[in-house]
Amino acid sequence: MKLTLGHIADWIHAEGTFDTTARAFGYSIDSRTIAAGDLFFAVTGERVNGHDYVEAALANGAVAAVVSMRWLTPQLIDETKLLRVPDEDQDCVLHAMQTLANHVRKVWLVKVIGVTGSAGKTTTKECIAQVLSAKYDVLKTEGNFNNQFGLPLQLLKLEPEHAYAVLEMGMNHAGELRALAKIAEPDWGVVSNVAPVHLEHFADGIEGIARAKYELIESLPADGLAFLNADDDRVAKFGRGLEHRAIMYGTRGDAAVRATNIEEAGLDGVRFIAEAFGETCPVHLRLMGRHNVLNALAAIAVGRKADIPLQDCCAALEQLRPTEKRGDIIELRGATLINDCYNSNPRALDSMVEALRKTKAKRRIVVAGEMLELGPAGPALHRACGEAMTGIDLVLGVRGLALSLVEGAQSKGIAAEFVETPDAAGEWLNANLKKGDVVLIKASRGVKLETTLKFLTAS
Repeated sequence: MKLTLGHIADWIHAEGTFDTTARAFGYSIDSRTIAAGDLFFAVTGERVNGHDYVEAALANGAVAAVVSMRWLTPQLIDETKLLRVPDEDQDCVLHAMQTLANHVRKVWLVKVIGVTGSAGKTTTKECIAQVLSAKYDVLKTEGNFNNQFGLPLQLLKLEPEHAYAVLEMGMNHAGELRALAKIAEPDWGVVSNVAPVHLEHFADGIEGIARAKYELIESLPADGLAFLNADDDRVAKFGRGLEHRAIMYGTRGDAAVRATNIEEAGLDGVRFIAEAFGETCPVHLRLMGRHNVLNALAAIAVGRKADIPLQDCCAALEQLRPTEKRGDIIELRGATLINDCYNSNPRALDSMVEALRKTKAKRRIVVAGEMLELGPAGPALHRACGEAMTGIDLVLGVRGLALSLVEGAQSKGIAAEFVETPDAAGEWLNANLKKGDVVLIKASRGVKLETTLKFLTAS
């Protein structure tokens, strides 16, 4: 959103000798990727202090920088390029960015849709944006910009032509979704599921995660709509007391938007009949796995409430393709690799393994990296995933707790090996990949399992 520095200063209570008529054409917290005309926010993170990069940001073309009132300006920095905000705590610049984003959200009267869930929220967000784009101009979260830093930056990209904003909202602690909702003020909320993810931050386990996810729903306005996965018992309970404002989707018969006649087609995706508010339409979704049907149903439910005909919703979904590291398919040496290593958790891994079982192959191989942030339950959850890999020809566990996954697979008679690093996994895969193999590569983002691909040669 293009704004004058004067307007920005009024909204964030900034002071300084800057040119109030100068315009910001974009917003950034990274001096390395700053574009000419961007406003730089010198936010303080866990590892870096943005104030250390103000000079670089201005040199790279930033129109100005938002800094703490108490920051001592280095001699080479032009004071007229600074917007100083009250220094109430070390997060003062972050709070200023969040405040500005909230003002932009209020001024531009788009309908904001918040999307959360333990697994699949990015794909759900992509499905919803794809459907809404059939009729409207849509802003959607890019990449993983779904936290206290990324969400306000997404809101600051709102333009007058946007009718909807589809914002992914992530969390790993209680209270985070409530804080994000305060910034974005969503009109509608979508919850895909509740699963054992980020358990290390919840002493009461999955019930604590459920309460944290419910923060999105309780933050909705009195006329807000909640789109809830009826197949997930915990999520379905979020609809209590909402009456007509709870739109249930799933495969259960009482869901307002549901799928029937589901047929998995391996690498070719999944086919089903969508039933929405009394209408039906066939869908060929080009995303692997039965679990993606639920993501598509969430999008159909949102689309119908946005007055998009069911046929148009389904046609839009059929155009959707996997994005990088989220199920994209690589053909190499007569084998097929499914690159789904952007992130992982037990439910997501089990779902992709189930999809792999339905895929034609000479050998089905799972390269499964460690799943992070599972707390004390981590070893048992990894082992359970390994035990569930019946029908898989070979399992390769990579790093840390993936050893428990390998042991679980071996206990069920499944061939399984363990390596310590992604590089070792890449070397193993390069040496053992055969024509006709279909290989699923999946792990938590911190494992960087995508590096296995650099070892694969075309010979």
